[in-house]
Amino acid sequence: MSEPIYVTVQADLKQKIYQGEFANLKLPDERSLAEQYNVSRSSIKRALNVLVQQGVIFKKRGSGTFVNPLYLKNHAIFQHEGSNLGVSDSFRVDGKAPAIELIDFKVIPATPEQQQALFLNEGDFVYEIKRLRRLEGVPFMIERGYVPISVLPGLNRDIVSGSVYEYIEKNKHRSVTKSFMTIMAEPSNKEDQKLLKLTEKEPVGIMEGIFFMDDGTPLEFSTMRLHYKYLRYNAFVSLDSE
Repeated sequence: MSEPIYVTVQADLKQKIYQGEFANLKLPDERSLAEQYNVSRSSIKRALNVLVQQGVIFKKRGSGTFVNPLYLKNHAIFQHEGSNLGVSDSFRVDGKAPAIELIDFKVIPATPEQQQALFLNEGDFVYEIKRLRRLEGVPFMIERGYVPISVLPGLNRDIVSGSVYEYIEKNKHRSVTKSFMTIMAEPSNKEDQKLLKLTEKEPVGIMEGIFFMDDGTPLEFSTMRLHYKYLRYNAFVSLDSE
């Protein structure tokens, strides 16, 4: 299934922005971009609106469209580039996705916390997936996720050693499109220090959340413990009606 045209354009524009291809941080007008990409102006407008919503660019009435310099300076490691919200799609450094090391994979009864987060009943079972993520060989995240067996039967070690969300997209023709995340920090524990190469005095960043499929079904309750150097969060707030 091919991507919508505006998604392809948006991704290419973002890559060019990262590479500093726009002089004075100003983008060409919509007509010029439509000619450059050989697409309709409506596709260009939609691609630009996505970048505006992400805080990558901003429109100045009467002057044009510009790259947000603060975004370039502070763009987070969490950069969504794909069609789902999986870590492999979302974390990028110089366009590179993280490698996955599977630490543990097993089936367990859902705890009360997991039952509440994933709308499960007492006696339901979940997969517990524990993985270590590396960027260019450097460990930066311990990821522990819980997926209901009833939602995604048939998971195995081979599948969870790669991107589970890409597996869902390619084999189940579904996408993970929504999440509710809590971001915090706390002192690192012994496991954090061992796997993330932290000292006893260094903290760990925590991203905890529930991920939902495109029909609203809760797919995963996940806790990600990050090396503090990789925890940077940007927020773009707009009260515009567009």
